[in-house]
Amino acid sequence: MRIFLQTERLTLRPIAESDEDDLFRLHNDPEVMRHLNGGRPTPRSVLAGKTMPRFLSGGFYAALDRHSGGFLGWFHLRSADGGPDDEPELGYRLHQAAWGKGYATEGSRGLIDKAFAELGARRVFAQTMAVNLGSRRVMEKCGLRYVRTFHLDWPDPIEGSEQGEVEYELLRPEWEAAHGPDRH
Repeated sequence: MRIFLQTERLTLRPIAESDEDDLFRLHNDPEVMRHLNGGRPTPRSVLAGKTMPRFLSGGFYAALDRHSGGFLGWFHLRSADGGPDDEPELGYRLHQAAWGKGYATEGSRGLIDKAFAELGARRVFAQTMAVNLGSRRVMEKCGLRYVRTFHLDWPDPIEGSEQGEVEYELLRPEWEAAHGPDRH
């Protein structure tokens, strides 16, 4: 197994074709998908034809329980489409059973540290729906600060989309100040 990052309780490794069934279950949980597509099911054909090729192209990591090896969800740390390489976007999606246990914060902090300490990031950012308070709280716990609210033109709006999307960021000088000279 090619490990990208290990934290106290998580192993993050690149997404593999063998993760398709786990991803299908995750992407078909209405609560997990509530702030992404309104909770609608993701057809297997969409997962196989669109999601998996994108995930396999790099920057997406299966989140595994470090002790049991169980699939908890995924994280991503990658440049946004057309964005600069030194400004990766952070993202995460976890099974409901992993919610409220600090996994999203733990994995995100690990990826943020790796981005600044090893990957030369100038800025790490994350986005979510304004109404997704759980995800916003994770971003805040990781040291990201609110930057802006913006509105997207969704062809099929979902509940809460009228309140827009929010963006949070952490800049290298802020990360360095928080981690001291001996951490990077």
